[in-house]
Amino acid sequence: MTLRTIVCAALAAAVLATVPLAGSAHAQQASKRVEDLLARMTLEEKIGQLNLVSGHHAVTGPYTRSDVRSAILKGEAGGLFNVYGAAYTRGLQEIATTQTRLGIPLLLGFDVLHGYRTIFPVPLAQAATFDMAAIEQAERIAAAEAAAAGVNWIFAPMLDHSRDPRWGRVVESFGESAWLGARIGEARVRGLQGRSLKSPDSVAACAKHFAGNGATEGGREYSGGDVSVRAMRDQQLPPFKAAVDAGARCVMAAFNAVDGIPGVANDTLLRDILRREWGFKGVVVSDFGAIEELIVHGVAENPADAGRQALRAGTDIDMESRTFVTQLATLVREGKVLASELDDAVRRILVLKEELGLFDDPYARSSPEREAATVGRPDHFQAARAMAEKSMVLLKNDRNTLPFSTKLQRVAVIGPLADGKADTLGPWAANGNPEDATTLLAGVRRVVGDTAEVLYASGGTIDRTSPADIAAAVKLAARAEAVILALGERSTMSGESASRASLDLPGDQLALARAVIALGKPTAVVLFNGRPLTIEDLDREAPAILEAWFPGSEGGLAAARILFGLAEPQGRLPMTFPRSVGQIPIYHDERPTGRPAGPQPKPYTTGYQDVGPTPLYPFGHGLTYTTFFMGTPRLDRPAIAGGETATVSVDVMNTGARTGTAHVQLYIRHRLARVSRPVKELRGFARITLPPGGVGVVKMPIGEAELAFWQPEGRMAPPSSGKIDVMAGPDSATLKSIILEYRPAGPARQASNTGG
Repeated sequence: MTLRTIVCAALAAAVLATVPLAGSAHAQQASKRVEDLLARMTLEEKIGQLNLVSGHHAVTGPYTRSDVRSAILKGEAGGLFNVYGAAYTRGLQEIATTQTRLGIPLLLGFDVLHGYRTIFPVPLAQAATFDMAAIEQAERIAAAEAAAAGVNWIFAPMLDHSRDPRWGRVVESFGESAWLGARIGEARVRGLQGRSLKSPDSVAACAKHFAGNGATEGGREYSGGDVSVRAMRDQQLPPFKAAVDAGARCVMAAFNAVDGIPGVANDTLLRDILRREWGFKGVVVSDFGAIEELIVHGVAENPADAGRQALRAGTDIDMESRTFVTQLATLVREGKVLASELDDAVRRILVLKEELGLFDDPYARSSPEREAATVGRPDHFQAARAMAEKSMVLLKNDRNTLPFSTKLQRVAVIGPLADGKADTLGPWAANGNPEDATTLLAGVRRVVGDTAEVLYASGGTIDRTSPADIAAAVKLAARAEAVILALGERSTMSGESASRASLDLPGDQLALARAVIALGKPTAVVLFNGRPLTIEDLDREAPAILEAWFPGSEGGLAAARILFGLAEPQGRLPMTFPRSVGQIPIYHDERPTGRPAGPQPKPYTTGYQDVGPTPLYPFGHGLTYTTFFMGTPRLDRPAIAGGETATVSVDVMNTGARTGTAHVQLYIRHRLARVSRPVKELRGFARITLPPGGVGVVKMPIGEAELAFWQPEGRMAPPSSGKIDVMAGPDSATLKSIILEYRPAGPARQASNTGG
């Protein structure tokens, strides 16, 4: 049975919400201004509003590329993307509003994934903070900076769920927990859109890529996985639903196919689920060239067929394929696309422009004075440093190698990523300037000041290290009291179209590390990367490993502060680190099997013959500079009924010698349900900072929302009844549990042994 069949059956059964389709008599209501404008538009002017044109390399100084300018003047471009700068964007809006017949302002979009000029850690690193307030603040700053440069629409957050670190775009993701991704999606939408979309420091958020885009095959970019209805509902869709509920005004349809139908033509996703079931009233934009690619997918015969399918499925804006602008007029005149369908798409676009305040003041976001006062402010860089510190994960710290003493006389910083400015920023750095980046080498020099000599050797490049490079690095390290190794990927090894079949350290970096570590000096490895790597050999030999990700503008200073104990490592892994690529996919919320793997290889189980079943570092893993005892979770009530919430309490004691922050994670498992449920699912987390010997309690709620899952009859709901293991601990592999019983509200139901 196909996804469409199941969803439509559920709709017929009145299980799903009943928001009418666009094109009906109940289509979205708009203001009188929008309706009057729509009534005055020609067919060609309407279609022009659906055309999104790339402004990349569109500027030579203050000038607009002639074909872009022509498209605006002809009314053939409702928006541009890859354009920014207050003076430049003001000029674009002036062309649109003063030199065209109807004077409709432009949507101006840009990919701002982890900062505009002030670059924050990459999204996967932000997920490692488990700090929704910090994530929302980062997006507020990104929105304010981008909006000051004239941008009014940002293609973020990226909410693709993936469990395959070979896929380059995991760097833009929230990791492997869809529940965590939903919380991050909410926070990012709130941060981008602010309290009022009309505010000149707010932008429209566009959640992408809807949907199933992260379910790749072999981690290969643009591949289409075979995603079941349950996988869509339990994993792929919840982050998007949370973003829509948080008020996201835009959704970007994905390149990939779900149930054989590419995202831009997938009416099950765009109409049945997004609009009917979820009540989404915003705009849907295609990914770059995706409408034209329907022909390559083999589901459209020609551009006209591709345009017809995309518009009728619910795609409002064509990003760069030019299919709508060349085909829709004929399609409407021939009756292959209804005029009302076109009107509904245009109406949604005009409503968004009105919500952004563009009709009232198209230049509000294009003030050079505000741009100069906002972009790259010192307090923005301080916020970026604070988030980078929260995002870094201490993976290993044998013999308390870290933190290093600030009284060291000589420190060696070695490695190809020690002084890489662009690699410190990471991929998709928007308008970030690599010259603004504080590298690890620069950060160490700032932290130690004049009290210690900092020795530096690159040790070769990321891809190649010669014997002479290694010899020079070893000679330099021998002179130092402590060594910092900066290893990992270059920024272009992660991101779109950056899949990797091997997740080992690139080039000869492992050989470099081994040679330096063999000296026996106190040595810490700092990893710069956008995905989990397979570093089991490095883990065996390195005394300490700090996962720094691609940490952004102030990332090098943040790492140095952690290495020398001026800041506490607080990050926790949002994605499992495998021992081997052969273990992928490996993740915390796997489903149980009747023949589970044991600690040792055993015939006729789900394990491997040549490697154990456990990851190198589990989801949620992260050390601090102290130690904690966490007690067995307690419940304020042993059972809850429908609509009730239980409070989970966990006692925490700092058993180490330093003040530190404990990170307590909450997981659940349905013991019995109508469908097999994961062995553990993240459903909460809390922090507490304690002095040495300090004792405290963290409390986390658990209710119906945390217990719900996609039911066989086609609805998201908690189980009908049953026992739930409630587990808590420092990570997904170190948990203690208690049982919570759930009973639904309402009349007593006949006891059943079928669970949820």
